[in-house]
Amino acid sequence: MLTRYFALAVGVAYVLAGLAGFIPALGTERTTPDLIVDAQYRDVLGLFPANILHHLVHLAIGILGILAYRSYANARNYSRGLAVIYGVLAVMGLIDAGNINTTFDLIPLFGNDIWLHALTALAAAYFGFMAPRATDAPVSGGTRAGGAY
Repeated sequence: MLTRYFALAVGVAYVLAGLAGFIPALGTERTTPDLIVDAQYRDVLGLFPANILHHLVHLAIGILGILAYRSYANARNYSRGLAVIYGVLAVMGLIDAGNINTTFDLIPLFGNDIWLHALTALAAAYFGFMAPRATDAPVSGGTRAGGAY
């Protein structure tokens, strides 16, 4: 059950983050490094470098999380995928060579995005690979003709 709530919480958080990116008042303009796609290129909340593609990716990740909430298997698979993808993105953000930390000059992956992606990956790894599955409520006190449940 916790894995499902994790998928829902991350989904809602990333939808809100994606929507926040489209509100100019919630960001400060940014010009460096140069990106091929520089539409709405700003530091969201003054902290997280993002552009329109980044906002759309956050919306997609969020919507997938909300949809994954519907079943444990989907939420677990969502968490596993999120752990791998965001882990790779965090590592890419650490590499300051060529255009790797800007996802090949399309999406910024540097600054505060690195630790946010790393924390997301760690939490998703826990819920996707290690969190115990909540079981149904135990049956107690009942007996059948042949003995206890």
